[in-house]
This record gives sequence, structure tokens and C-alpha cells, in this order.
Amino acid sequence: MPSALPSPRPAAPDPLVALADRCVQCGLCLPACPTYAESRIEAESPRGRIALARAWALGTVEATSTGEDHLDRCLGCRSCEAVCPAGVEYGALLVEARARQRERRPAGVRQRTIEALAARPSLMALALRAYGWLHPFLPARWRPLPAPPRAMTRPSPALSAEDTVALFVGCAAGIYEANLRSAASRCLAMLGVRLHAPDGQTCCGSLHAHAGDTRGAARLAERNRQAFASTPIVLTLASGCHEAVARALPPSAHAVDALDFLAERLATRAGAWRWRSGPERVALHLPCTQRNVVRSVGSLRALLSAIPGLEVVELDAGHGCCGASGAQMLEDRARAETFRAPLLQQLADSGATRLLSANLGCRLHFANGTQVTVQHPLEFLAERLEAPASPRPPAVAD
Repeated sequence: MPSALPSPRPAAPDPLVALADRCVQCGLCLPACPTYAESRIEAESPRGRIALARAWALGTVEATSTGEDHLDRCLGCRSCEAVCPAGVEYGALLVEARARQRERRPAGVRQRTIEALAARPSLMALALRAYGWLHPFLPARWRPLPAPPRAMTRPSPALSAEDTVALFVGCAAGIYEANLRSAASRCLAMLGVRLHAPDGQTCCGSLHAHAGDTRGAARLAERNRQAFASTPIVLTLASGCHEAVARALPPSAHAVDALDFLAERLATRAGAWRWRSGPERVALHLPCTQRNVVRSVGSLRALLSAIPGLEVVELDAGHGCCGASGAQMLEDRARAETFRAPLLQQLADSGATRLLSANLGCRLHFANGTQVTVQHPLEFLAERLEAPASPRPPAVAD
């Protein structure tokens, strides 16, 4: 008798459906969702988007332009993930859903151009320098970003370095965060730490992944993995880049938010920093990625609380997100400005002299709508530090 045929192996579960099936549809995410708070439409909530993505994956509902719009408008803030009792990995689900969306509907020219520039930091730097030169002559509708600052780096104090840590730079940050890197170098040098920015690193890939270009994000991750192969600690300055950098690193390396790193070092070195005293009121914006992903808010508050005479006003108006959301502030400026408006009004009413935010995208979005100085908290900390009397060598080399 012929032998029995082997039973066919069960089909592997769809990863998107597996992620979606963890949702118990309790609705506790709705109050935390900025887009639901703004619209009060179920399809604009995490629960609604999960149901849509699951139905598309199973083929029970046909994808329509209206449904695609609901997925497009998610800000990716992951506030829902932070409050979910079932532990739904909404960030991973959103990336997978948008990757499939991109197969159904290719990205537009503007999105592809942004991604191409971000993947080539040197080319982006040239484009941003040209934009900075043209900025004063452009009409407002052609100025989606503030003009890049002219680098005014301050050298680091001449202190012996006990150890060296690597610094992730990124894409647009190469131009926009030159002063921030100098400030971070100064703060760390006073703790005996030297910063080094390895060659070969590139964009973190978050912008690509959140738009569904997971292959492009994977290529960038591999380049960063190679660049940081021999560095045990990699500091990140932008909360929006942190998770992608952490995932790209080899097992021997560890990504640390610079605010967490500083707070931890200062806790063991009392008196390492001396502050210039003086009253000042500053506004503090806590980016979604800092609150929900990196979770370095406690470290930031601890650092700011040490500064004598400082009054901090936390911006919490609106719907919980500034609306920048990666490239969305460039793709749909009017909508992004709607989410930003209540925060800018609160900033104006607060009388704060400056606005602090730990994510580059949020800072660019805010700076394009206010005359108040917008900085990373480390830039402000470096300004308030008492400079040592010893001579100074050059700052961190990029």
C-alpha cells in the first residue's frame, strides 16, 4: 500500500492579523488618541484603524480611498500603546499596515523625494544649505521649515576624558543640530566623557518605516549597524530617532538617550556641574516619542530642576501631539498646524522666553510658527553651565 501523504503544514499566521488580534476593542485608547480627540470619528481612533487594517489583511473589506485616508492621518504618536491594557504593539502594526498600503498605493513624489534626501545626508545637507540661502526670499507657502541656523559652535572645555561614547547624528540633524552637538559635547566633557560621531552612519530610517518603506528603512539600519559595530554606547539626541537606532545596533552596542545618560552620570558625580543663577521662565514640550517610546521625561525633569531660578511651564494644550509626525508636517501642513496651534497659543500666554523640546521634528515644526527661541534642552543646559577656567580644545568632530 502506498504510504499516506504527509499532512500539509498549516499556513503561517499573518503577522499583521496576529498584532491586530491582541486588541480587545476596550476603547481605553480613544481618550489618548489625538486624531480621535480632534475628529470624534471611530475610524480616526487606534481601535478603528486596527479594525480596518485587520479587515484589509483578511480580505473581508476592500481598501478604499476613504479608508486609506484614515490610515494616512494617524500621527504615530503611540499614546494608545502607552495606555493599552492588552499590550497591543500599535507602532509595529502601523508600520506593517503602511507597508502594505504602499504596495496598494505608491508614495507620492514629495514623500519619495524626502526619503531619498534623508537616505543621503550629504545631499540633504547641500539641499538645506541652499534652502537656508533662499529662505528670506521665499513666500511663506514655500517655507515649510525654518531656516537652518548658522553654526555658532562653542568649543568644549579642556578636561581629560575618562571614556568615549559614540553619537548618532542622523539626516536633517547634520545641519540643524550643529549647535546642539557642540552643547552636548560641552556638557559631557565636564563629566569626563568625549563624544565621537563615527563615519558611515546615516538616517535612522524612521521616516521611511512610518511611510511604509520598510525595505529602505532596513537598508539604512544595516548601514548604521556597520557604522556603530565597534561602539558599546551610542547616544541619541532626537527622541524620534532613538528606537530605530536601538534596533539597528549590533548586540554589543546599546543606545542611550543623551538626557538619560547625563542624568545618570550626574547622579554619581555630585557637584560636577555648576550653574549660573538667574530667574527665567521656559516652556517645556514633551514629544510623543519621548513620553511613549524613549521615556526619558524623568531624566529631563531632574536635569531642569537642578537649575536655580528656573520656572518650567509644561505645554499640554490641544490633543497631546504637536502634529509634526515625521514628514506629515511637510505633506499636510494645514492639518499639522491645526494640532500645533493650541500649543503655540499656550506658549504665547505663558510668557516663556524659550521653548524646549527633545525631538528635532517637533522643534522644526514649532520654530516655523513662533518667534520664541526653540531649543533642545541640552542647548539650554549648556548655556546655564558655568564654564571652567581651563583652555578649550575643539568640540566634537562630526
